[in-house]
Formats: sequence, structure tokens, C-alpha cells
Amino acid sequence: MLKIHFSGEDILRTRVAPAADPVWELVLSLHALQGRNRDPLTSSWRHTVSRELRQDAASEQLKLLFALNPPRGYFPDFLTPYASVEGFQAGLDAVRSTPVELLRRDLGVLAAETPLPSSAAALARGDVAVLHHLAESMERYRSLAIGPYWHRIQAAVAADRARRARALLDGGVEGLLTSLRPAMRWEGGVLEVRDYPHHRELHLDGRGLLLVPSFFCASTPVALLDPALPPVLVYPVDRLGGLAPADGTAPGATDAGRDSLAALLGRTRAAVLQASDDGCTTGEMARQLNISPAAASQHATVLRNAGLLVSHRDRNRVLHTLTPLGRAMLDP
Repeated sequence: MLKIHFSGEDILRTRVAPAADPVWELVLSLHALQGRNRDPLTSSWRHTVSRELRQDAASEQLKLLFALNPPRGYFPDFLTPYASVEGFQAGLDAVRSTPVELLRRDLGVLAAETPLPSSAAALARGDVAVLHHLAESMERYRSLAIGPYWHRIQAAVAADRARRARALLDGGVEGLLTSLRPAMRWEGGVLEVRDYPHHRELHLDGRGLLLVPSFFCASTPVALLDPALPPVLVYPVDRLGGLAPADGTAPGATDAGRDSLAALLGRTRAAVLQASDDGCTTGEMARQLNISPAAASQHATVLRNAGLLVSHRDRNRVLHTLTPLGRAMLDP
């Protein structure tokens, strides 16, 4: 179990990452790709990416990157720098400039559990060429395994952020932390991650906590090993139907497109879909559209069964958000 201890100052400084973190998604996807878990929501992605990696002439260049990210157990903290909250290039810049002492320490921990290729020794010495090669490998892998699916990953994370934002507005930071159940439990100033593989106590010491919603995070949230680094907790989101590459077939957001959507779904259900764009409870949907709560619930059920909405119950309320397919029907 992981126990994260909050002070009053930590509660004030806790926040949710502004979007899907491209470096965390990259690293965690490497674990998913190599793992034994055959998650049906990522099976098509695994098959496609594995095939493309076998065919890709540069795949041998990815050997070090894969070695640093075994499917289970420890992986180096320096691969997921805090700077990645500012975007992929900011994260890569931080990887390229990793201090030698951090490289040596992280790779020493990893080498005790996992065999590493010879290039890892040069990396541990801070060899600039190897660091740049690693960053280039991350870019190459991202173009194959993450880029074509990024819109789906973003949509799933955006839906989770809408859910957490509602929890924050209704209950403050304590409401936000309480909303993370059942994977985590908030009680008495301590956030507990029950299925964490090791027993750890993490004291935030006034630094606050960055919560990072992640598509590729498995069922158990992930924290950095080094307690001196800025505290981060990566947690899984609802995958909203899995992964599919962008195909450019989404209807446009023109008036004609909206009319076509209404003709397809009916005007009320099309309006329900639009109302769910930023997250909407059944009661809010009913008031906004001037329909009864029972009618709003019925329309949401039809859209949910069609894969256009996902619904989360929080006590006596149900929050509806769009799936990637639902968003594709609204967005250009």
C-alpha cells in the first residue's frame, strides 16, 4: 500500500494535470505493449503497433528504450520528468539534460532487477550522444505508437478531467481526492493506494501533489520512487471504448452537420449529446433542455448504449461525458 500524507498546505497545492501527459503515456504504453495482460480495449493497438515495429527499419534503435521500460517492476524516474506537464518537447529536453547522478542512481536500481544492454553503461555515465539517441528513440516510438491514437487518449483524459472538475467544484480538494475511489481512498489527510505493489509512506511536506490522469496507466496508480522529486501520482482513466487511429471521417461542426446529426439521432438526443460536451449531470441536462429528468436519463441511456456517452455515478448523481466517438460526431 502507498500512503500519501497531506498537510493543509498540500491540499491547497494539489492539482490535476492540464491534459494527457505525452511522456507518461509513452512510457506506460511501452509497459502495456510488452506485458502479458491482453486488455481487449488495447488489443487492436497492440497488434498494429507490434506489426509496425517489426516492419520499421529503425526498430533496432529502440532497443535501449524498451530495455529501460520492462513490462513489470521498476522503471527509471528520469524518463518521466515533471517538465513533461508542459508538453512532449519540454519533457524530451528534460530527459536530454538529466543530471549524471540521477542517471547513475536510476540505472543502478534498474540493473539490479533487469538485464540491460551495453549502451546503458554509457547512459549511466551521462554520455551526451546516448542521451540524445534515447530522446530520438522516444520521438520515433511516439510517432508509431502514440501519435495516430492521440485524439482518443486526449478525449479519455478530458472526460476524466471534467469528472474531477465537477468533484472539485462540489466538494473542494477533499471532494476531488474522494472521487478517486475505488482505486484510492481518502481519509484523515491520507490518500491510500491499496493495490500498490510495495508498502510506502510519502510525505508531501507542503509541495502538493500533481494528479496525472492516464490512458495507459494500468489498474494501479503509479508514483515516482524518489521522494525528493516533485510529487506526482498517475492514475487510470476510463478508456471509453479503447483505441482507434484518426480516420478523418468525423462530421463537421457546421450548421448542416448539426442538422444531419439531429436527423440521425433526433433533435432532443442531439441536444443531449451537445449538453454532455463539457460534462453534465442528468438534472442539469433536464433543466438545460427543458425536459423531465426521466426523459433526460432515457435519452442518455440510448446514447450510452450506442457508445456515444459514458456515465459515472457519484452518490445520488450521474455525470455524463462524451466518448471519443461522441465527440467525433460533434467536432470537425
